[in-house]
Amino acid sequence: MTVLQLDNIEKSFDGLTAVDEVSLSVAEGELVCLLGPSGCGKSTTLRTIAGFEAPDTGTVHINGRDVTATPPDDRQCSMVFQDWALFPNKTVLENVAFGLKMDGVSAADRRNRAQETLSLVEMSDHAGDMPRQLSGGQKQRVALARSLTLDPEILLLDEPLSNLDRKLRESMQLELKEIQRQTEKTMVYVTHDQDEAFTLADRIGILNEGRVVQTGAPAEVYTDPTNQFVESFLGTTNFLSCTVAATRVTEAVAGEATDGGARVRLETPLGEPLLAPDGANRLTTGDAVTASIRPEQLTVSAERPSSDGRRDRAFTATGTIRRRLHRGSRIRYEIESGDAQLATERRISDRLDVTEDATVYLSCSTGAVTYFDAAGRRLRWVRLCPEFGTDSDVCRTAAPHWSSR
Repeated sequence: MTVLQLDNIEKSFDGLTAVDEVSLSVAEGELVCLLGPSGCGKSTTLRTIAGFEAPDTGTVHINGRDVTATPPDDRQCSMVFQDWALFPNKTVLENVAFGLKMDGVSAADRRNRAQETLSLVEMSDHAGDMPRQLSGGQKQRVALARSLTLDPEILLLDEPLSNLDRKLRESMQLELKEIQRQTEKTMVYVTHDQDEAFTLADRIGILNEGRVVQTGAPAEVYTDPTNQFVESFLGTTNFLSCTVAATRVTEAVAGEATDGGARVRLETPLGEPLLAPDGANRLTTGDAVTASIRPEQLTVSAERPSSDGRRDRAFTATGTIRRRLHRGSRIRYEIESGDAQLATERRISDRLDVTEDATVYLSCSTGAVTYFDAAGRRLRWVRLCPEFGTDSDVCRTAAPHWSSR
């Protein structure tokens, strides 16, 4: 069942577009994170859902009811803010029960409901405390309890953990996820923190310049990005600026059938060529293409790899260790290969037995390289199925490791 439906929401301020044709649906009991850089429109989208901002165009539906023009207090939404916004002159219990008091709930009922919610967030022992006596994490729990006590159809959270230190923030993420599991509450959560989104979300909606550029499960948006922005924003990667040297080449790509889709040969700063997909047949010689290799997909060895399995490699190259950076339990290696600068990370237990300026050998599997054209659009492999036609559903079912166009 769809609890929240946004259709073509647009919002501008002083002629500047903050939200641009945003459409989004959220199912009952789902936790959706709106993720993006500062100024991308995610908080404005959340405030539009809550009713604090009126869209210039588009509609907001909650449980099938058009609430676009409905005031915030009649939307069955509750919001947790970044700055907690607790009343300094009220106890924890009084803060949590305040919304119920405004709704006309009797003193006995609101006290019982507030105590139940405090128990859920493990703050029962602090019911009589004043906000000044609480830590940042405790204040955030109280703010969460205040919103949950109202039993909203949708709980909206606007970067609620950003004021906490890293260790406490990570702990609160797990607690919030557990509370969401227990209550089965529908939540929309705004954050710019990728790790937070991956920890919490059932689905992630990635925004850029006011638009939703991709939605999907955390693993999906990370491993199958729609465009170069998504690839660059989620985690870290190694981008290689390449040039099309030849189109419709005949060399086979590892794992591809002989009747595979169009391919192009790329000149790369590694000094080694790459074969990239050209499923739409829109690339020509001299065109720019960007290849992306995630650090965890880059194989680095102090010993020359054997020729076994060479056909499954996108490339094999040599490089020089330029820097080793210790990052807690991991070591980051920055490597120069040809005219390219690459990075990879290893756990300390798997660290390379090399020094700076040492020669290493680099390789990567064919399927681990992602390609984008000059406009940042994803280039995908397309398999030709003689029996069913190009890129057919049957073909995708038979070979799910190939992406559609």
